[in-house]
Amino acid sequence: METVLRAASMYLVLMVVLKIAGRRTLLEMTSFDLILLLIISEATQQALLGDDFSVTGASLTIITLIVIDILFGMLKAHFPRLELLIDGGSLILVENGKLLPMRARKAGISEEDILLSARSTQGLERLDQIKFAILEKNGKISIVPQS
Repeated sequence: METVLRAASMYLVLMVVLKIAGRRTLLEMTSFDLILLLIISEATQQALLGDDFSVTGASLTIITLIVIDILFGMLKAHFPRLELLIDGGSLILVENGKLLPMRARKAGISEEDILLSARSTQGLERLDQIKFAILEKNGKISIVPQS
């Protein structure tokens, strides 16, 4: 039972921490982000397994994490507000070529992040070429070019 409680608590802790960190963490990873991810995964592994390095303990941990993920998916399907709370919604960062600075700051996205996405996906080089830049729930920035 301790393994199940460890897995459930770590799942919730990571969900809250990543929610606080924002969708910026889901964008393209830098070398710093990769190092941070490796450290977090090692710390999480130690917290999940404790002193139990058995196959049974690891299997129970994995099953618990998957069941919790499935349960959250089912809850989000039945309660749209819960999905909005957990996953957030799409956020418009640029509208008709104008950066919306309060929204960008809140999301932790810089103008350079938006322009990088515009260059790589649409070949656009300036904000005035962008009709909409939208930060999606998955952390990607969608670009809609001006007509």
